[in-house]
Amino acid sequence: MNGDFLDALRQIEKEKDIPLEQLIETVESALGTAYRRSFSDAAEVKLHMDARGRGLKMLLRKVVVESVENPHREIALIEAQRRNPLNKLGDVVDVEIPAEGFNRIAAQTAKQVVFQRIREAERERVFEEFGNRVGEVLTGVVQKREQRNCSVLLGKVEALLPHSEQVPGEPYRFNDKLKVYLLEVKRTAKGPQVIVSRSHPSLIRRLFELEVPEIEDGTVEIKSVAREAGHRAKIAVWSRDEKVDPVGACVGHRGARVQAVVNELYGEKIDIIRWSEDPDAYIREALSPAKPTSVAINAAVASAYVVVPDTQLSLAIGKEGQNVRLAARLTQWRIDIRSESQDRERRSAPQ
Repeated sequence: MNGDFLDALRQIEKEKDIPLEQLIETVESALGTAYRRSFSDAAEVKLHMDARGRGLKMLLRKVVVESVENPHREIALIEAQRRNPLNKLGDVVDVEIPAEGFNRIAAQTAKQVVFQRIREAERERVFEEFGNRVGEVLTGVVQKREQRNCSVLLGKVEALLPHSEQVPGEPYRFNDKLKVYLLEVKRTAKGPQVIVSRSHPSLIRRLFELEVPEIEDGTVEIKSVAREAGHRAKIAVWSRDEKVDPVGACVGHRGARVQAVVNELYGEKIDIIRWSEDPDAYIREALSPAKPTSVAINAAVASAYVVVPDTQLSLAIGKEGQNVRLAARLTQWRIDIRSESQDRERRSAPQ
């Protein structure tokens, strides 16, 4: 095989990011399969790079015997010693296969197997690369929209952003750059399918990790995230260092850090609240911007009865119940909110 063939493999190595050694092994296996189909099941084909590294030799591995029965697997002692006087019975020698010794049908079979193996190697590389990165945030470029799904290019790999993982109102225009959460890598008949998300709550967690050094180094921890994608999110943060304000660290100087996350999410509102081991304090924080008058905890059923000033009832509940719904998800407590006047009526009602 001349240098052009080796150059072609090197080109595939660059384009597909598959190591040259793996490509040579693939070709060797394909040629071996083709040769055995055409000539002998016992044949063993090897590939060897020439001394100058400019081409590949196709070798047939043969056993030195007294009398040859299978010329594709055996070589006569006389012939072997003519090649190398030190050869003896039972030795294994490699004999180069001349180009004309490999017929057109065998070559075509080898070509088909090579392409198939390269596709398999490429698919496996994609699966290994992205399978180990599930849960990360990656930067992609929007390629196209098909029906309600969207295609996002991650390096050389096209990922699927399904309609169920999109955020209502986000544009996803061609060539837009956006950060996505790597949700899953699935094996399919057509190869690995990389699935990404823009609506997953952990996208916010990862974006803050990128923007806030104190989170990355472990000083500040995001304890919980609740999100209604495209509208509003709440995150609860806590600091291992009493000298570091977790909320301030996430907000950043003049709000720069939180604004960077908001911009990436096309203006989605984000409430940053202080996490507390005390359920009373935690629920009060979670209902921000409302300021509860009282919080009655029932730890046995993880529920809280919250009373707020009459003027803050709608603020505490939020538009269409969004604020209290997010607070409940964030804290993992069922929250029942009443205004002060409703609470008085409840207390004065006959039991």
